[in-house]
Amino acid sequence: MGIFSSIWDRIRGHRPQAASTAPAPQSTPAAPTATAPVDVEAVLVSMAELKGEQAAGNWRTSIVDLLKLLGLDSSLEARKELAQELGVNAGPHGSAEQNIALSKAVWRKLEENGGRVPDSLRD
Repeated sequence: MGIFSSIWDRIRGHRPQAASTAPAPQSTPAAPTATAPVDVEAVLVSMAELKGEQAAGNWRTSIVDLLKLLGLDSSLEARKELAQELGVNAGPHGSAEQNIALSKAVWRKLEENGGRVPDSLRD
């Protein structure tokens, strides 16, 4: 399993309280339904609130802080692997240029996988 898969799994596995109140299952079979999009920002805000503002860091713009918020490895090696996985080739490994490009690539990939990502995070 790749690093991006771990990111997506952590986001999908943590839903804000309001989103977790689902109706009780019905006893009659229901037609399959499409999975609702995940509000990525709401999930991450909820996680940040649980950790506290200082512990959450600047996850909106920092790939390192995003990985830490999700409880994932944020080391240079992990970011190199994520860059390779997402095809990010901007600047030297660990540089601000690469980290910014990597952060943007993660937001795009989350959206491609069914996440709702606001424009403010993708730009």
